[in-house]
Amino acid sequence: MSGLFQDDPPLDDPPPPPPDGPGLFGESLPIAMPEPVQATPYRVLARKYRPTIFDDLIGQEAMVRILRNAFATGRVAHAFMLTGVRGVGKTTTARIIARALNCTGPDGTGGPTADPCGVCANCTGILADRHPDVVEMDAASRTGVDDVREIIEATRFRPMQARTKVFVIDEVHMLSRNAFNALLKTLEEPPPHVKFVFATTELRKVPITVLSRCQRFDLRRVRVAELHQHFARIAAKEGVTIEPAALDLIARAADGSVRDGLSMLDQAIAQAEGLITVEQVADMLGLSDRDAVFDLLESVMGGKPAAALAITDRAHERGADLGTMLQDLLELLHTVTRLKSIPGLRDSQELPEAERTRGASLADRLSVPALARAWQMLLKGVGEVEAAPDRRAAAEMVLIRLCHVSDLPTPADLIRRISTGGSVPSVSPASGGVSGGGSGGAPNGLSSAVSSGGASASMAPSGMAPSGMAPSGIAPGGGARAVAGGAPMMAAAAEPAVAPAPATPQLATFRDVVALASARREAMLHAHLLHSTHLVRFAPPVIELRTEPDAPRDLAARLAAMLTEVTGTRWTIALSAAAGDATLADQGNAADSARKTAAADHPLVRAIMAAFPGARIDTVHDNRVDAYGLMHAPAATIALAEDGDMASMPDFAPIDAELVDGEFDDESSSPWESDA
Repeated sequence: MSGLFQDDPPLDDPPPPPPDGPGLFGESLPIAMPEPVQATPYRVLARKYRPTIFDDLIGQEAMVRILRNAFATGRVAHAFMLTGVRGVGKTTTARIIARALNCTGPDGTGGPTADPCGVCANCTGILADRHPDVVEMDAASRTGVDDVREIIEATRFRPMQARTKVFVIDEVHMLSRNAFNALLKTLEEPPPHVKFVFATTELRKVPITVLSRCQRFDLRRVRVAELHQHFARIAAKEGVTIEPAALDLIARAADGSVRDGLSMLDQAIAQAEGLITVEQVADMLGLSDRDAVFDLLESVMGGKPAAALAITDRAHERGADLGTMLQDLLELLHTVTRLKSIPGLRDSQELPEAERTRGASLADRLSVPALARAWQMLLKGVGEVEAAPDRRAAAEMVLIRLCHVSDLPTPADLIRRISTGGSVPSVSPASGGVSGGGSGGAPNGLSSAVSSGGASASMAPSGMAPSGMAPSGIAPGGGARAVAGGAPMMAAAAEPAVAPAPATPQLATFRDVVALASARREAMLHAHLLHSTHLVRFAPPVIELRTEPDAPRDLAARLAAMLTEVTGTRWTIALSAAAGDATLADQGNAADSARKTAAADHPLVRAIMAAFPGARIDTVHDNRVDAYGLMHAPAATIALAEDGDMASMPDFAPIDAELVDGEFDDESSSPWESDA
């Protein structure tokens, strides 16, 4: 309403335009400044490229297929349990399930679907994390029973906007025991408008009563090749150029976690301008150069400590952690062992080019026992580095030990050489090499060892096991000792050594047959012959056996085929219902118990047991028994004469030996050492 002097314009009239001239007193008019535009805060790649539909999830094909079929057939469970390592998409999958349950489509008439539209009010609200009917709770910070009671109370009310109320509980294993118990009844019979989605990285900590009420999905680690492709697509969208080898480093360091990999990719993009190189990524991650790790493995397996320490010196100057370098060496050793065991991996695109070329070459020249020995030493060495005050010194000591054992034979080779009466090459104390062996001729500078015919070896004792049968133990003072050498490397010698023709094994007893199965690496056959077979009659080439119910049906056929192949004679293996002898395992256990009983009756042992309360006899070593704990002679038995003569026992000490009072007072002066 206008005033008395029409000072208020009518409501329908437009406002007067601003004056375009100077003001009343000649001052200039103020210039209207535009409001400053606030810059959009940066979103990290892990959030920017978080999947919004099932098709965006990588590496979880099985789960996506099951959920799609469940939505298509209307068989959607009321509770889901998502488990897996960090960063594989558990919480993301829970949000996609919530959107799929509540999507109404662009026209607002759609129902639950495995392909949410992303434009309806429910989809946008859930994406923005502001939907009132989708409740996310972090069980790591809300672990009590009162927090769960709030959820139970909320399930009584119908949704305000959506079709279904969805409760997402992350890190559900952190809930207390009482909280789990309070949730059980509601979780078993929830209202029709309520769904639960749980996510956890520690599935074993979730009570089985909760697991049995949920549909479980195990989200697996994403493979390196899939991570590489995913990171390459994101780098292209971001307009970033990165070397494929650098992407391989990031994908391997991610350890199957998409989120971890994206965080590292984000860091790599921020620290470089222009092309992102593999050297920059390796420096960022604190990793040693991959070629340096290959060179280090070749040096230590070739017995070259100077070359190995030179590589570690260069890595230390660049700032690399030698403990991390040992872990890289351990990973490479595992890859080479896989290439050795599975030759088909050499053509697989899952491995980088370096592993397929240099790794395959190493696998051809290294034996499995040498790889296994290096693995055990490195595994122990990594723990030593973590506990050592000087990490560099500890790592270098581990590498020197690896170089030292590179030209030593494996225990199996040593036992085989001693058992067959062959020569054992001597090791030079100064150089650590093998006398009579050359260090040249092997590719990549790897040293090779050739058995020296002039090397000496101590003879085996009279009770040594026959060929192909390893002794179970050697009594102190009665065992064979020899300085042994030999390299695990399969050297490509210019003139191959002429191997003697293998002799036909002498199968005089059933134990010889069982030992033959062990020598031919027939592990399953050897185990069943040892534990599940009773000998009824042994009359070569006929063996009559009774087998336990757990023995395979083709045991007789496999045994006959092995014996025929080895001896060239047709063997007949007959199955009988007669009782037969006890299994070799039972016979060995009985003989071992008899030896322990006889040892416990020895006066000197009784005195030791009395002097050391709590001591026990763990093992009795006798160089006259074979690998199965039985005497070598077929008719030999472990029995004690009635007069107490212990002819079958190893020599402990003279029966009439006297104990000196106070001999055990000083631990350092004790004449005996306990294995415990």
